Amino acid sequence: MTFMKNKDFQRPADTASAESEKQRAEKLQLINSDQTDSPVTPSEILPTPQAPVTTLASATPLGGSTVPPVYADNQPDFPPHDKDDWYVPLRHRLSSKLLLMIILAVLIAEVIILVPSIANMRTQWLTTKHNMIATSSLLLLDSNPGATLEPQVQDQLLRSSGAESITVTRNGTSRVLASSPVTPPVSEYIDLTTATPLSDFLGALQTLISGGKKVMQISGPPDYTGTTVDIVMYDTALHDRLIQNSRIIATISLLISLIAAALIYFIIHRLLLRPVGHMYSNMFAFGQKPEDPTLIIDASCRKDELGYAQNRLAQMQTHLQHLFHERKHLADLGLAVSKINHDMRNILASAQLMSDSLADTQDPVVQRFSPKLIRTLNRAITYSETVIAYGRTQEAVPVRQQRLLRPLLHEVEDMLVIPPNVEITFRNMIPVDFEAYIDKEQMLRVLNNLCRNAVQAMSTHNTAPETEKSLTISAWRMGNQCCIAVADTGPGLPKKARDNLFTAFRGSTRSDGTGLGLVIAQELVRAHGGTIELREDYTEGALFEIRIPDMPAYPPQMQRSQRNMV
Repeated sequence: MTFMKNKDFQRPADTASAESEKQRAEKLQLINSDQTDSPVTPSEILPTPQAPVTTLASATPLGGSTVPPVYADNQPDFPPHDKDDWYVPLRHRLSSKLLLMIILAVLIAEVIILVPSIANMRTQWLTTKHNMIATSSLLLLDSNPGATLEPQVQDQLLRSSGAESITVTRNGTSRVLASSPVTPPVSEYIDLTTATPLSDFLGALQTLISGGKKVMQISGPPDYTGTTVDIVMYDTALHDRLIQNSRIIATISLLISLIAAALIYFIIHRLLLRPVGHMYSNMFAFGQKPEDPTLIIDASCRKDELGYAQNRLAQMQTHLQHLFHERKHLADLGLAVSKINHDMRNILASAQLMSDSLADTQDPVVQRFSPKLIRTLNRAITYSETVIAYGRTQEAVPVRQQRLLRPLLHEVEDMLVIPPNVEITFRNMIPVDFEAYIDKEQMLRVLNNLCRNAVQAMSTHNTAPETEKSLTISAWRMGNQCCIAVADTGPGLPKKARDNLFTAFRGSTRSDGTGLGLVIAQELVRAHGGTIELREDYTEGALFEIRIPDMPAYPPQMQRSQRNMV
């Protein structure tokens, strides 16, 4: 039997016969420990209530950290039992946020309606006022073409129109038709012929904010061609009119907007908020008592997204409830297996000890059957110990550090056991200075499981003499990930094994295998925030590729919470 690391070298011969006395002593010690060794308790098979809880959908059939914990009341402890833990404050509810958004939309609509209305109202008031005063002034001017109006007439015209001064320009000649004794200085000039919507809007805002005591001059032609009338007056009347009409428009538009907002809120609450709230309450109630079939949400007859979501939730709850009962049954079964194993392993150890004694007998019949008996007993003991070890395993959160990967493969190489007369080339292709952010012990277990499976597959597979049996481990970086590949030139994996690759007791290619090696490897890799997969494009055997992120996959706060759960 030859085992090579980058070059051929001879392994020492099998030392089973030299160690037989030591093995017998260990078996005798195991038998004698029957009085002190207590049966395995359920807590050794299943996680304690303080352990991190995984989803039922991802749990594997037996043991391990993926089996739900067993509680005194047979209920998982992951949902909060205190209402305050899941009660949503009023300010954070969807209904409150929706109401606030509708109010903001109403206010925006109010501004959009009110501002153009005020600007248009100002323009109409100025135009109407100017036309009315200009018409009266031109009639007086036509009745007295060359004479100056009497002071009484001027005073009456100014008081009736509310103006301070009226000037008429016709054919290039200006004439002050009426004027108060003291004309105030003009602070705003308004030309009706050059007014724009923007100027009207700005003028309306200026009048509302600072109007009431300003003097404005309104200029524009009346219906007479070639005539311009300039009117100087206070904007008090315009300011009061804008305020009055703005209140009316604001009140009417606000009532309309509130009615529309109330209808919109009612419709959205009916179609969206109430079903979401019902699903929200049901999920927490179901989480507290997942074994209660009355808490499964009723199917909806709606044909929209919420209806499909509610129906899907009902299906998921039914499936989870089925898994819950199944896991409870498996937990009870695990308890029974742990009790049976206590006595079974002692019986098997005693039988193995006696079979070792039979191997020393010179009887040819015994010599012919004893190796088969020993192999059968070894297989039974290994299988039993593997199942119990997997059942009581509670993987710790990895303590990751930057470590050289190549020395880790040297340890894996030393741990591998190669059958006699099997030549396998071990190639450690990892660069000397290649580092990975890993937990050393956990990654050692991952690589050891993969390499051991590869060696077992190549050892039992008969290949052509010219075909070299080799196991190659390489590593490289892809972005912020460390990639590790374990490739062999064995027979590969059959379809049944690929379909159940990471499923305990179903993914093994050997009749006496449990398939737990890949399950444990996947669990440890996922604890690192990475992935492990079988490359389908590799046809020379089997190639498993591991990808581990260089930095923690979770923020420090989440990592601390995960450590507290372990």
